Amino acid sequence: MALKIQALHVGTLKDFPTAAITFQRGFGTTHDVAMIMFLVTGGEHPVIVDTGTGDPEFTAKYHGYNLVRPPEQEPRVVLERAGVDPAEVGTVINTHLHWDHCSNNDMFPNARIVVQSEELKYAVDPLEPNLAAFERLPGILPPWVRALDRITTVRGDAEIMPGLSVVHLPGHTPGSQGVLIQGEESRYLLAGDCVDTHVNWAGDDRLSHIPSGAFTDLHAYMDSFKKIEQLNCSVIPSHDLKVLEKGTYV
Repeated sequence: MALKIQALHVGTLKDFPTAAITFQRGFGTTHDVAMIMFLVTGGEHPVIVDTGTGDPEFTAKYHGYNLVRPPEQEPRVVLERAGVDPAEVGTVINTHLHWDHCSNNDMFPNARIVVQSEELKYAVDPLEPNLAAFERLPGILPPWVRALDRITTVRGDAEIMPGLSVVHLPGHTPGSQGVLIQGEESRYLLAGDCVDTHVNWAGDDRLSHIPSGAFTDLHAYMDSFKKIEQLNCSVIPSHDLKVLEKGTYV
């Protein structure tokens, strides 16, 4: 079954520290980071991969980042423009449970939400350096809790529907996962934050692939890169503005 992927632009983090994405590279420099919600159609029902951030005010208050989200990039507006009613989405897949990938899970009232079991366990009680990323902060609930009753956990690689599987890619977080999708002509991997940008996957003169500056297990991260190399697929990063330039993958 051939599926279609659409990258939906749901905001931009302006002047984001480059070294936070490219391991020990670019200290003192910044760049703009795309917030992307992926829509997969052509199967038994629409699928959303990652649901983006909260609003700009919340993002500034609790994370200190400048999220720019004009009205046309509001998640509901973007979905409407793509011809999708959130109530018709049957599956949401979170590549991981960091705040910028799951904050709108509750927007999809009839969707089951697929998360790695190991990720859900860690998100409940992360190590202190990871508390903010999982929004385990005083006075707020982590965003995934609002749709906890619809979370379905998987352990490792698993088929979700014909032509669409999740692939466990730990390292950035314990339960990070990618989504492997069969398009009309190619297989694609929505890599989550295992691969933030094209630069991460392309590597440089020191590394074949560059991990994020944020990780829980660097050994597992490098093994996940090796796993992706064996998947015979095109890699789609999670936060690269160039992904939005192409927009649609078939």
